[in-house]
Amino acid sequence: MPFIHTKVNRPIGKETENELSKLLGQAISLIPGKSESWLMLQFEENCHMYFRGDGEKPMAFVNVKIFDAASPAAYENLTAEITKILHEKLSIAPDCIYVQYDEIDHWGWNGSNF
Repeated sequence: MPFIHTKVNRPIGKETENELSKLLGQAISLIPGKSESWLMLQFEENCHMYFRGDGEKPMAFVNVKIFDAASPAAYENLTAEITKILHEKLSIAPDCIYVQYDEIDHWGWNGSNF
């Protein structure tokens, strides 16, 4: 039951959003037990963001929520892949991308909780 929320300070466009969706859908499998079949995505483009006092450079903040927990190595692998995807598809420098992880103990779906 992963959820990936990606905020960027630049336009994405529908075609690129579809590409990002597919790539993130593949990347989530780097977390054992997670797959695209349960993945929900949200994209926010043109966000007002500043990093190191600069609001002009392309940047991204990505929040990954997962039900339960994963190993530090799995998070490391996913961070590397998310960074690669955003760099290749949106030309965001790796040092302008933050990735945050939230491990969720209780997750509801389809009228009940896991």
